[in-house]
Amino acid sequence: MLNIRETTALLLVAAALAGCASGLSGSTYTRDQARQPEDVRMAIVESVRAVQIEGTKSPVGVTAGTIVGGVAGSNAGGGKGSSVGTVLGAVAGGLAGSALEEGVTRQSAIEITVKFDDGKLIAVTQAEDEKFQPGDKVRVLTGSGVTRISH
Repeated sequence: MLNIRETTALLLVAAALAGCASGLSGSTYTRDQARQPEDVRMAIVESVRAVQIEGTKSPVGVTAGTIVGGVAGSNAGGGKGSSVGTVLGAVAGGLAGSALEEGVTRQSAIEITVKFDDGKLIAVTQAEDEKFQPGDKVRVLTGSGVTRISH
């Protein structure tokens, strides 16, 4: 059985790995997107607004939280109290682990609305890894099911 320090270390590692999850960046490509053709169209930025990209909600946070909570709860009381503490700790830990993962992986982003020469408007949400201002001339890249905007 894992002790509280080992379990806490596992939770921290899981949270760190979840934080490394790829966001919706305009300049980050997945391996599958590399070396794939993209259609490029020029457009003018109409507006930019700050938004949030929700964090991940994977089994990692719940599992790690359940383990930590269960171990912590098992140290409460003795006998039947220990069993009840384990269950309650596991449930509370799972909820806390899920919330922690979602909060840690939440990302600030921007929604960029652009207008093409033909008058068509589209909005793209991506990480704020470049600064955009209304009136900027930008490239709209579309391919592999992804659309991104860059200068």
